Amino acid sequence: MNIYEMLFLITMGFALKKILKEDKPFIWLKELSNNFLLTLFVFSNVASKDLAYLLRIKIVFIYVFLVIGLSLVASYLYGLKLKDEKWRGALIILSIYPNTVALGFPIASLFLKDLTPVILYASTNTLIVLPVATFIAAHYSTGGASLKESLLKALKFPPTSANLLALALVLLGIRLPDGFLTLLNKIGWWSIPALLIYFGSRINLQKFEWRKLGEVGLFRVAVPFLFVFLTLNSPREIFYAILVEASMPPAIMANAILARYRLREEEAIGVTVILTLLVLTLFLVLKALISVNF
Repeated sequence: MNIYEMLFLITMGFALKKILKEDKPFIWLKELSNNFLLTLFVFSNVASKDLAYLLRIKIVFIYVFLVIGLSLVASYLYGLKLKDEKWRGALIILSIYPNTVALGFPIASLFLKDLTPVILYASTNTLIVLPVATFIAAHYSTGGASLKESLLKALKFPPTSANLLALALVLLGIRLPDGFLTLLNKIGWWSIPALLIYFGSRINLQKFEWRKLGEVGLFRVAVPFLFVFLTLNSPREIFYAILVEASMPPAIMANAILARYRLREEEAIGVTVILTLLVLTLFLVLKALISVNF
């Protein structure tokens, strides 16, 4: 899938939402994609690998922790000078929670054929950042949620469970038939266009501030992008997997958490939409430059 097809699907989702004027069809699409299609896609990609392959890409797991930690510390320190405590919490959550699946997978597919490193980054990131983001949201709001509850919620996310199951099979040396995994992969691939249509249906620009765009863009995109670009020296498939995933705009789930805890969700949605378009442009330019030079 190329970036123009991605933009078309996002636009389609936005247009369909305007025409249908209801959320139910898109909620069903999200459930089908997340709970079934994406689960098959994640499982088939990871289960098709062996232990030697996972050991070669251990740097992926290391960079998940490094990028989350960097964005968390940087946005927190910057937020200390902000008077709006609710936006301070929202900024931290938006900064640490990238859109690794709905946007990260399609963009990574522009550079890579094997998305296993991308999937492992996304799954590990979700497992870590979901409880952290929920805990931060609870701290900056009047609500409350324990770290244990948030971690259990992350584990109940079907693609995360599928990833852990597939990793267990690989570690145990259990290899499923290639034909079976190929079939699952072909079916699961449709999660990518489905997620893009769903993302388009969520676009909302009711409130938007350029200053807040700059703040989120700095800590969610610019800082991780430069950190990975300047420090990571790995094979092409690892480099682009980490660079893309680490530099994605805020996830839909990040905005959902903000909405649940009433932490400036309307401003966050506007920032997320504009930043998504800017990130798409960034990687379109990067892809064009690579094509010219190679």
